[in-house]
Amino acid sequence: MSVQFVAATSTSIPVHVVDQNNLDAWISQQTPMTQAWVAANGFNAGLHQALVVPSSDGSPLMALAGYGNSATRKRGRFHLAGAAGKLPAGTYHIASGIADTNLAHEALGWLLQSYRFDRYKSVPAMKAQLVAPEGVDAEEITALAQSEALTRDLINTPASDMGPPQLEQAARTLAQEFGASIDVIVGDDLLTQNLPMIHTVGRAADRAPRLIDMRWGSKGPTLTLV
Repeated sequence: MSVQFVAATSTSIPVHVVDQNNLDAWISQQTPMTQAWVAANGFNAGLHQALVVPSSDGSPLMALAGYGNSATRKRGRFHLAGAAGKLPAGTYHIASGIADTNLAHEALGWLLQSYRFDRYKSVPAMKAQLVAPEGVDAEEITALAQSEALTRDLINTPASDMGPPQLEQAARTLAQEFGASIDVIVGDDLLTQNLPMIHTVGRAADRAPRLIDMRWGSKGPTLTLV
């Protein structure tokens, strides 16, 4: 599945991320209607809380995302993601409450929250979609999210459907997408290429073992990932 930002629109809903320690100060700056709505819905800016505040005509005026406090945020990462998963359908943009140094991190968390494993059955998509925050490298964040989504897909697929041939196909698809070269040594060819340990580990299986060697890029230092 694809995890990505959506295009900015003039009607995207602003998300105000509220730290519990700043809640009273934030509420004091809002209209009486917003103050009453927040109180009536019991929003206390707890971590992962979400609330949509309506305008006078009933349309969404803003969304609030609870950010907890420094103590609760130590228990995990991607603290905005939990609230994002509770928001109703719509296009959102982060309007306030996240430091510039954390924007990219929280935007990545929002995208990862939208991941769904849908190989075997359809799964409802996450309803709340995010516009890339200003000042972040949207391309890099998208690449990170999509690479993690691919990794999750490979891990979540049972071994009966994800053996050496399927891993090879996944590698070939990736190589083709990004213009990488790929070489695969399969079965007894591992012995002729002096790779006996890989052959030994996989030779008893009905799916031949293999070494997949994918190379990309020609600039910069050589980095080997195993």
